[in-house]
Amino acid sequence: MSRPNPQSHESDWLPFLATWVRSPAKMGAVAPSSRSYCRMMVKHATTELDGPILELGPGLGVVTRTLLEQGVAPERITSIEYDREFAEKLKKRFPGVNVIQGDGLDLDKTLGPVGESPKYAAILFAIPIVNMAQSTRQALFSRYFERLLPGGNLTQLSYMVTPPVRPVPGVFTVKSSRRVWNNIPPARVWIYDQDRQSAAGDVAA
Repeated sequence: MSRPNPQSHESDWLPFLATWVRSPAKMGAVAPSSRSYCRMMVKHATTELDGPILELGPGLGVVTRTLLEQGVAPERITSIEYDREFAEKLKKRFPGVNVIQGDGLDLDKTLGPVGESPKYAAILFAIPIVNMAQSTRQALFSRYFERLLPGGNLTQLSYMVTPPVRPVPGVFTVKSSRRVWNNIPPARVWIYDQDRQSAAGDVAA
């Protein structure tokens, strides 16, 4: 298994901030997520399932690094990063990871239509979407769930105190981790699971 580049997390702060200054709406945060926050995200992602892992909005790779540290093989990970400079840095840091410079909000364009690309065991999402209408967010996540294996989930990094994406009956439910105070700003992980009960025709609680 290839190892992540030992470049420190702290060294990413200035380039991350510089990119935020240029495009704050695309970044969503002024600093990379803390290691504690990344571990919380990986902890709740269904990486134990047999299958590839999709990472959307990896930035400079703090979650990617955590996935590798937690034993996920690099060849399982596909990371889609919009920023070209960040994508190039990711390719150098994680040579075993499939890094794609593209739009994580348009997977049909970036990966190909559903059915022409693999199903994923987990999707880890860190793209800012709060400027979108709630219905647009729900439609977006519903499309992501079409790309998940049975039992797979989507985890989202967010600073919001309420779910950034409300549940869609028959498609996915939502719950949150505890708040991670060791992050700038403090935040939590939102966990979106497949709504098996509604899909089976049961009445959701």
